[in-house]
Amino acid sequence: MNRRELEKLLQAVRTGRLAVAAAIDRLRRLPLERVGNARLDTHREVRTGVPEVVFAPGKTDAHLVAITRRLLARHGAALVTRLEPPRAARLRRAFPGARWNAAGGLLSVRRGPASTPGPGTIAVVSAGTADVPVAEEAAGTLEHLGWTVARLYDVGVAGLHRLLEVAPQVDAARAAIVVAGMEGALPTVVAGLTPRPVVAVPTSVGYGASFGGVAALLTMLNSCAGGVAVVNIDNGFGAACFAHRICAGTGRGSAAGVRKAVERRSGRTR
Repeated sequence: MNRRELEKLLQAVRTGRLAVAAAIDRLRRLPLERVGNARLDTHREVRTGVPEVVFAPGKTDAHLVAITRRLLARHGAALVTRLEPPRAARLRRAFPGARWNAAGGLLSVRRGPASTPGPGTIAVVSAGTADVPVAEEAAGTLEHLGWTVARLYDVGVAGLHRLLEVAPQVDAARAAIVVAGMEGALPTVVAGLTPRPVVAVPTSVGYGASFGGVAALLTMLNSCAGGVAVVNIDNGFGAACFAHRICAGTGRGSAAGVRKAVERRSGRTR
């Protein structure tokens, strides 16, 4: 259940179309559901604005299908992350209309189109083409959540003119997720060129002294530009969730937004 569905449920009780006992019966099943050895947090979207997603590693195909079906039934959508192509082919047979992002390892399943969380776009910027898988994990997650994404790839600091070419598109976005490996300098440069909040994602791309992304991580943590938030190595999903919370926090997904919507419909807004 998400906030819109919860609002509809409360409105139905308010207008007498749904008995209180029936509403309680629906609500009591929300916070937790068992699917095999998994305990699904079906109330997470109500609390945080982002529903629980399915992390594919460590699960059998049958378990993935069962969990995805349950989340789809509860939320009208489900997202599977870190999914390998052979497993994706098998899972897509169970969900024929699913959207498969091969580069990002994402399978997005929906009963209908995603509601837009807010106006505008979120930019996903990558330093090189080797960083695209992590960038696509971020971009695909944002699209699953309803955002329009501006993909600005291969604009790293080794050819700074490439970044300057796309700078107007970064400025036009609500926020920028900047993905880089090697020395990880790109988020600092982007943050020095735009007023938009920057979410930095270090990747494990690089030569031996990059230490699997640790060098890029430390560079980003030591950024001399203000307004840079850093997530873990290769964590495109986490970056997308952070950008979503920033950009949707004052919109319809917020508690204040839901209260205002209820008050408008009941004639209580002054």
